[in-house]
Amino acid sequence: MTSTAVPIRTDGSPSAPGKARAGARRAKRRRTVFFFMAPASLGFLIFFGYPLIATVYYSFTRYDLINPPVFIGFDNYVRMFTTEPLVGTAAYNTLWLVVVLTVCRVVFSLGIASVISRLKSGVGLVRTLCYLPTLAPPAAATLAFVFVFNPEFGPVNRFLRLVGIDGGLWFNSPAMSKPALTLLALWGSGELMIIILAALLDVPTEQYEAAELDGAGSVRKFWHVTLPSISPVLLFGVVNSIIYALQFFTQAIVASSASAGTADVAGNSKLIGAPQNSTLTYPIWLYVQGFRYFNMGYAAAMAVLLFIVSAGFTWILVRQLRKSQHQEEGA
Repeated sequence: MTSTAVPIRTDGSPSAPGKARAGARRAKRRRTVFFFMAPASLGFLIFFGYPLIATVYYSFTRYDLINPPVFIGFDNYVRMFTTEPLVGTAAYNTLWLVVVLTVCRVVFSLGIASVISRLKSGVGLVRTLCYLPTLAPPAAATLAFVFVFNPEFGPVNRFLRLVGIDGGLWFNSPAMSKPALTLLALWGSGELMIIILAALLDVPTEQYEAAELDGAGSVRKFWHVTLPSISPVLLFGVVNSIIYALQFFTQAIVASSASAGTADVAGNSKLIGAPQNSTLTYPIWLYVQGFRYFNMGYAAAMAVLLFIVSAGFTWILVRQLRKSQHQEEGA
């Protein structure tokens, strides 16, 4: 076999031909890496990069999907913050979901995962039953929930009346529609539960044993061992839940239409957000502006703002987690 060693000069550095061959090998490796990354990079540019740039551009225009876009500067953003009353209502409903739904979803998933991790038998069955609601189509699940929580003949209110409790109007009440949507979201949070369960099962048992030797009870072990060990997963759950709440669309628009007793979702804008705009979320109003009123430039401005808020929430949470981890390492 012929030798492929790089020629070395007397001073220890590669010779000129050796440098050329090493450079050729590095270039070949770069071409190989680029070849394997090309499909993913191309998909990213086509399905994310270009739509993002186009959305930013259209947000500075007046565009109705028929006529050519007309540049109007920041008029769409000024309108959003000054002359559009329902933007505030939609933003409030979405912020309510971000706060309440995020906390409830993470705590609920963590609680169910903690219970499953302590089961001695039937773990697979219980885990499967808890995950199954995630597989239900959002529209079908929402219709089922509207029926189950129907004020007149729904099974929930019937049971509550048997025990002497007034169940309320649920999806037909402005005060209870968002809590009802929150219950619907919790019912379908099996995916996050499975992720947290995997993190709980991955916590080293040696840490629990050491805590027991130090006299720690169940609460202290959970607070000082479990939570720090799964904090990255909990952060993922918080970020995932915030983005989920910011994009809350299908369940809210189907629930508002079904509770009004009609299957018309997009045709009658008066039913969207019923009752009394309590289920009108920011993505729904964005959809109405873009595909009901054909204010595509204004809808693009709303989409840009939603993207900025989502990215801002994610950046703050990730930065806070890294800061806390650095403090723990330095302690």
